[in-house]
Amino acid sequence: MEYTNLGTTGLEVSRLCLGCMNFGTGQPWMIHDREQSRAVIDRALELGITFFDTANVYSRGESEAILGDALAAADRDRSELVVATKVFGPMHEGPNGRGLSRKHVLDQAEASLERLGTDYIDLYQIHRWDDETPIEETLSALDSLVEAGDVRYVGASTMPAWKFMKALSAADVDNYERFVSMQCEYNLVDRHEEANVLPLCADQGIGVIPWSPLAGGFLTGKYERDGGHDSGRAATDEFMQKRFTEENWTVLERVREIAAARDATPAQVSLAWLLHTDIVDAPIVGPRTIDHLEDDAGALEIDLSESDRERLEAPITPAWNPEIGDV
Repeated sequence: MEYTNLGTTGLEVSRLCLGCMNFGTGQPWMIHDREQSRAVIDRALELGITFFDTANVYSRGESEAILGDALAAADRDRSELVVATKVFGPMHEGPNGRGLSRKHVLDQAEASLERLGTDYIDLYQIHRWDDETPIEETLSALDSLVEAGDVRYVGASTMPAWKFMKALSAADVDNYERFVSMQCEYNLVDRHEEANVLPLCADQGIGVIPWSPLAGGFLTGKYERDGGHDSGRAATDEFMQKRFTEENWTVLERVREIAAARDATPAQVSLAWLLHTDIVDAPIVGPRTIDHLEDDAGALEIDLSESDRERLEAPITPAWNPEIGDV
């Protein structure tokens, strides 16, 4: 495993981050067997992965609890591990059940700490932008968590660049803890963030940890133009259908050709492209099996030339759709 610093911080993270959204019973396609989830986490640790990302809303806390139990059982040095979670989504019906108010942020941080079984969260992230709460209120709450020692760093996820810059500016003006990282959808066929938040991250020294690095499985090569596929997630849902474009199929063809030439898998080539991208610190992989995890880890061994990268990137011209930042 390779390691890098998150943005311009001194925090060292593994080049692959294990995403834990699949752990729990919130959706039929998730891993309902906790022992299977624990096995994936254990293997990640064996491979040298020290960076783990979850969220309170993933299966309404189940994912956090599964991760916390697995890390406790593994008995690893806590100082080597980087545990990240998120806040924003609905956790209960009724008032104050969601959002980024001071009340919800502080209540959910306490609940996440308990489920994770840890004394502190390394990276606490706002899952989305909250239009109902002043950003200064959210920043103040996050700042107090850092002051109390419950949180080490704060990060953000999925928003238009102008909103993210608004948050960074407010933190600078009011001397609040500054966001150090951005989670955004980024992969070979979803490159809209190149026209949105990624230039800002580069300018401001923000660490980038892309989610959906394999485009929901599209870049693994399991989908075909003729409609054939092998997936636990329906290929007819909107999340996947938006990817079935001529440009994306062309990218996938080139991924397959480069993979075949290197005796690699399409997933490894796709992840290697991200790992060769200067702005990216650690793609968030979400394997459901140990075999998938080991395949993902093989991306670290793939060396792409500049001509390979240009060939993979050529079919798509990145463009920003403002609606994307508000999903």
